[in-house]
Amino acid sequence: MAWAAVASRASAAGLMPGGARPLGFLAMALLYGTRVMITGATTGLGRAMAGALSEEGAHVIVTSRERARAEATAAELGGAAVGLELDVRDEQSVQAAVEAAYARLGAVDVLVNNAGIGMRTVNPRFLSTPQPFWEVAPPGFRDVVETKLTGSFLVARAVVPRMLAAGAGRIVTISMNEQTMIRGGFVPYGPAGAGVEALAHVIAADLEATPVHANILLPGGATATGMVPEDASDEIRARLLDPAVMGPPIVWLCSDEAAGVHGQRIVATEFDAWLAEL
Repeated sequence: MAWAAVASRASAAGLMPGGARPLGFLAMALLYGTRVMITGATTGLGRAMAGALSEEGAHVIVTSRERARAEATAAELGGAAVGLELDVRDEQSVQAAVEAAYARLGAVDVLVNNAGIGMRTVNPRFLSTPQPFWEVAPPGFRDVVETKLTGSFLVARAVVPRMLAAGAGRIVTISMNEQTMIRGGFVPYGPAGAGVEALAHVIAADLEATPVHANILLPGGATATGMVPEDASDEIRARLLDPAVMGPPIVWLCSDEAAGVHGQRIVATEFDAWLAEL
């Protein structure tokens, strides 16, 4: 965002009389006034993105199945962060959270569909002792799929009509490497991720020629989050990406520089090179 635009927003809000530029304000105000809702934002990639956006001045709506965790994370972020209880698997919970978000902030400018649970929920030793799909318990399968795939559908379904009515909005769907989607021993996490990516492409296709833009973002490799099993070797841990890798691309996707960008699949580890060729 150009400094003039930042100064204009801040001056209008009474933070910068006459558009004067105090030391250090630019970093704070890059996303000043932008309202971003992130599902599953108390840990891992969601927490990293929430932190990066908050540092740039965005009003971040942090969601979690547990209200206390969401509110604690929002308190850690400070500023205008809001913590809301949201179980993405449940339509009523989704509707209540979206209504609460709009009541608190007036609108949602960007939805980041990130909520998900990993392989540890069905096999705590999935790296060292892979489990064939026929040994996965149906309840565990459903929970992963409903959290990652059904949840992305339900939240986008609740938010997008409001964005269309407002004449603006952005959807960012968090995905994974294609190799993970089809890796042996990764049922149901891989198939759920493949479904999420397919859904994200359909969302973009359905929103073509509308004022709401949709894109996909993925880290580009396994990340150091709570999804990694406790018995992972030192060699594996040494290769894990820092979740902070998601910061620069998600900030950019929420900024004025990304206005009009639609239908893109952005890999965080390749973001600088991708942006240079855009």
